[in-house]
Amino acid sequence: MLTLKSVKNNPQIAEFIKQSQASMEALGYTEHGVRHASLVAKRSRKLAQEIGLDKRTQELSAIAGYCQDMGNFIGRTRHHYWGALLFHQIFSEFVVTNKNDWEKGDYALTPEEIAVISQCLANHDKDDMKLTNPVSAIVVIADKSDVHRSRVITKSKQEIDKDIHDRVNYAATKSNVKVNKKNIDLKLQINTSDVPIMEYFEIFIDRMVYCRKAAEYLGYNFRLFINDFKLL
Repeated sequence: MLTLKSVKNNPQIAEFIKQSQASMEALGYTEHGVRHASLVAKRSRKLAQEIGLDKRTQELSAIAGYCQDMGNFIGRTRHHYWGALLFHQIFSEFVVTNKNDWEKGDYALTPEEIAVISQCLANHDKDDMKLTNPVSAIVVIADKSDVHRSRVITKSKQEIDKDIHDRVNYAATKSNVKVNKKNIDLKLQINTSDVPIMEYFEIFIDRMVYCRKAAEYLGYNFRLFINDFKLL
């Protein structure tokens, strides 16, 4: 059946992520390549595990997390739709209608699974987000919580200071998501000598709202901690 390992080894997926990173870099955006894809996949699997979802749902969450930004090379504005279409195009020929029938090997998946992943990719980055399955909710949180200085592409501090997205990400030295009882906590360490905390909210408030909605769908509260202070 389809696994994260087989998705990573797919040459089309690898090229789409490579080209998406090049496109985002050309636009002056933060990192959206293999590093981001791998972190979101890892974080998605961990969240699915910590809230008690089954092993297959954990795997689907990791797959969706890895692929969620791969449509950026076609266009940033609707990259979530492009990603969903590309995923379906690659793997639709491997769909099996019987879960006991996996002769198509490492790429096999069911109609329900390809629908869940495609919907997740299309839904992870839009204002009218409507959650209908836990995988979509998990990937929203895993994606939007990736704030860290390793996402800053430019190495010049002078260039970093010119862009608020670079400043905020560069100031974030630690980022971690953890399930704590009925809470999903995003804990950030931000160097306030690089940016005031308010700049974080200037660019990330919408994303935190997405995370809150996703957590609520899963039956959890979303909490944001910056420098050990609870802010949301």
